Amino acid sequence: MNSKTQPDPALQRLLDGDHDDPFAVLGPHEIDGLRHVTCFDPGAHDMAAVVAGVRHPLDPVPGAPGVFRGPVPGDLEYHLRGSANGHVWEMEDPYRFGPVLGDLDEYLLGEGSHLRMWEVMGAHPRSHDGVFGTHFAVWAPNARRVSVVGDFNGWDGRRHPMRRRGATGVWEMFLPGVAEGAFYRYEIKGPDGRIQPRKADPFGFGSEHPPANASIVRDITGYGWSDDDWMTSRAAAHDPKAPISIYEVHLPSWRRKDWGRPISYVEAAEELVAYVRDMGFTHIELMPVSEYPFDGSWGYQPIGLYAPTIRHGLPHEFRDLINAAHRAGLGVLLDWVPGHFPSDAHGLGRFDGTALYEHADPREGFHHDWNTLIYNYGRREVSNFLTANALYWLEEYHADGLRVDAVASMLYRDYSRPAGEWVPNKDGGRENYEAIAVLQRMNVESYGQHAGIMTVAEESTAFPGVSRPVDAGGLGFGFKWNMGWMNDTLEYMRKDPLYRSFHHHQMTFGLHYAYTENFILPISHDEVVHGKGSMLGKMPGDRWEKFANLRAYYGFMWGHPGKKLLFMGQEFAQVHEWNHDAQIDWGCLADPSHAGMQHLVRDLNRLYCEEPALHRLDADPAGFAWIEGGDTHNSVFSWIRRGAEGDPQVAVICNFTPRAHHGYRIGLPAAGRWREALNTDAALYGGDNRGNFGAVEAKPGTSHGQPAMAEVTLPPLSVIYLVQDDA
Repeated sequence: MNSKTQPDPALQRLLDGDHDDPFAVLGPHEIDGLRHVTCFDPGAHDMAAVVAGVRHPLDPVPGAPGVFRGPVPGDLEYHLRGSANGHVWEMEDPYRFGPVLGDLDEYLLGEGSHLRMWEVMGAHPRSHDGVFGTHFAVWAPNARRVSVVGDFNGWDGRRHPMRRRGATGVWEMFLPGVAEGAFYRYEIKGPDGRIQPRKADPFGFGSEHPPANASIVRDITGYGWSDDDWMTSRAAAHDPKAPISIYEVHLPSWRRKDWGRPISYVEAAEELVAYVRDMGFTHIELMPVSEYPFDGSWGYQPIGLYAPTIRHGLPHEFRDLINAAHRAGLGVLLDWVPGHFPSDAHGLGRFDGTALYEHADPREGFHHDWNTLIYNYGRREVSNFLTANALYWLEEYHADGLRVDAVASMLYRDYSRPAGEWVPNKDGGRENYEAIAVLQRMNVESYGQHAGIMTVAEESTAFPGVSRPVDAGGLGFGFKWNMGWMNDTLEYMRKDPLYRSFHHHQMTFGLHYAYTENFILPISHDEVVHGKGSMLGKMPGDRWEKFANLRAYYGFMWGHPGKKLLFMGQEFAQVHEWNHDAQIDWGCLADPSHAGMQHLVRDLNRLYCEEPALHRLDADPAGFAWIEGGDTHNSVFSWIRRGAEGDPQVAVICNFTPRAHHGYRIGLPAAGRWREALNTDAALYGGDNRGNFGAVEAKPGTSHGQPAMAEVTLPPLSVIYLVQDDA
């Protein structure tokens, strides 16, 4: 190439895919008082600008294949007309359109305080200067060049390099004619000049079906919600004094359809909602629905944090599911994963060729347990990305709350790390101040902007104040999973009843700290995977004893202070360990023992919601009093649950031995009739119908520190509930 055919340096940078300001070269520019248009289309032999029907030919630029330039008189809008081999096409020139992001957006993005980032970042179908297309915006501050590539430009990164927006590190571009359903990625040249693997959009609202991973333009505006009644009243359903019983669901394996495909959002809106309502649960908790590449991660290694997974349908169809739940009086909680993200090439890892979302130092930026990356929580843009994402699900999808996964891994810099393989905080300690600040910010903004929601922490340590307000020094969550209670009580239940008397404390220890947090008692998916077996399989004894033990355990759990959570399939005592690749074992319900277990859980939920004493003071020590917590010889536990003044009191008596106790004396807080409201040994539940003939009569006389006493029958491996009868 000689000097006569050498394009100017700026144009050469464009051809080399190395220009960070393509709008300075392409599009309309005034030269000597006359508008000139430069465009790039490597597939064209000829090109013209058309103004009001008049064709103005553009000349090929010597030495710059695909580049055309020429004068275009006037100031009217124009479009481009290209041709090659007899084929003619017309298109808008994307480089004639000005920026979409406003100065305020740019300021807030740079400051890390844009709490509605999803409204300006990502891909948004819209009209701009009277032309319909899609606006793209992505954060890649260290890139030398960013292009949108997709099925609309042959995945050619030369065609649509984007505009850099100053110091924010945001790149944007409006592409006319690109509509909903278009496939796209970002092609990024890193600071070292190397092209990165094509990246999915961090703010993408849609994705291809995995394992394909392109982002898809989705218009998430314009949904017609019909859940106003729920939204304006839900605060009462999330109060610590309310009954909260949560059905945890992995949607791909809840129910399968048509030769094994996962249930759709639309089908779940009918079937799942009806089932959960019939079972008496108050909430559905969905394991992560934000897009994720690997089925075996169950969603806990997400990449598309702003995209409901396409496995079950489109964004509006996911809204159909939540809308239906709300209309049925059910809350919907979403599992949210700010603790880590996978290192898949199309994801957030080294997004612009540098450690952008993650830490560069693997001692801070890599989880060895999961082979995942860790967000750089101290970076304001990353904190903004995560906080806005939490608000996005609450705002755009009317989620009633977020259950935050793996909080302990965020709180501690040395989480699951040997000495010398972690970086202390600025004070030399192990607490991750930056992650704590992100969690606090998320909670403050979520509760502040969305009345009546609830947030829940899966936090497995004794970190103080998880469910205390931020202004009181806490993390600001509404509730915390009680992992200690779960571990202790399940360990007890695994024991042969012969040895339970030596482990009595495992069932009582939870009461020592039951009121330090607003607790949820979780029997989650984590307890029925990775060789742990099913809940039924954990129970000792023969078949009858296994069912009786599990019925008794659920009876203990529903009577214990704390909100309830049960993973799908455990409500009917699924035999097998959970398998994410198949639906839960609905066939079990043909067996009366399994159907009886399902009936028990339904009745436990009903009783729990109907009797204020079982939920109103869950987080208040005034709501609980031991009758007898120390009968180790008989492995019997008994206590009183109380609500507000005037609420009937409830006595819960548990027998964890395989022998019946007849004439077992307990103290009760009042003389008179106490109705046997539930007995886990009822034949309806698969038991042998041993009990107290519907009621017991308490007589005056001190016993167990109570002013009345009664003699009761305690069936083997069973729990009975006695409700104070005012009649």
